Order: sequence, then structure tokens, then C-alpha cells
Amino acid sequence: MKIIRSGLDTMGGPGDWFTGNVYIDVISTPSATSRVMGGVVHFAPGARTAWHTHPAGQTLLVTEGVGLVQREGGPVEEVRPGDRVYIAPGENHWHGATAKDFHAQIAYQEADDAGDHTTWGRHVTDDEYAA
Repeated sequence: MKIIRSGLDTMGGPGDWFTGNVYIDVISTPSATSRVMGGVVHFAPGARTAWHTHPAGQTLLVTEGVGLVQREGGPVEEVRPGDRVYIAPGENHWHGATAKDFHAQIAYQEADDAGDHTTWGRHVTDDEYAA
């Protein structure tokens, strides 16, 4: 067992990956003994990720507020606390808050052999978000 004392500061979501105000508390990063990348992601109303994929898929656990998720070619779907979302490996998708609600989720995914866990794409347009 290893206890890791809190020492990481909350970081702002990079503008290349997110639209709006997003804050991330890292839970884990890939290492020599574990490929898991995880964090608690807090979205302000209207904030969202860019389109992206994960080589080994991703799981989201909604913890607070009301969120939105969409896979490419599918409808925008609403999620609420307790909902779990599984995104298949390579599935292009985005997720974030509704226009009026804060949203928080635990997001985790596994890195591939090269250490990559996410491939970021273009930003979600306002029209795509509002669909």
C-alpha cells in the first residue's frame, strides 16, 4: 500500500482541449506499474471538452450537476449524478456541462504502450453543443 498525500493543485483545463472554464484534480497518471489516468473534472455551465478519442476507451462517473455527452454521429445525451458512461476505444466523443448547470465527473482511461491516453481533435461548435 502507498498513501499519496495531496500536493497537486487544481489545474485549469487547457484551452486546446476545452471550451469554457474547466478545472481538473488529477487522481492518477500513467506510470511503470499502472497505465491508468484519472481525474475529477469540474465544468462550469457551458464548458465542454473538444472532440477526442482514447486508445483503450474511457469511463465517466457523474458525481455532480447535469452534464452532456455525445459520440460522433449520435445524439447529445444528458447525464446526472450516479450515471456511468463508457466510451469505446477510438470512439470520437465530447462531454461537458449543460448551458445552465455545473457538472463534475470522475474520468479515467488507460494509456497505450506508447503512454498515450487521449487524442484531442477540434473544438465542439456552438451548433453541435446546442443540438
